[in-house]
Amino acid sequence: MPVPKRRTSTSKRDKRRAHDSISATRPVECPDCGELMLRHRACAHCGLYRGRQIIEIDD
Repeated sequence: MPVPKRRTSTSKRDKRRAHDSISATRPVECPDCGELMLRHRACAHCGLYRGRQIIEIDD
């Protein structure tokens, strides 16, 4: 089985890992009710998504 001829340098290793960090999701404000919600999902508070009622919410 092939084995690496030389040890990978720290700079080469770190360049490879540079894009591996995960950023936290940022909630946005619902345009209808003002509650925080995740992007591209229906609002859990009012049930709207892109101006349409998707989820029926019982108050």
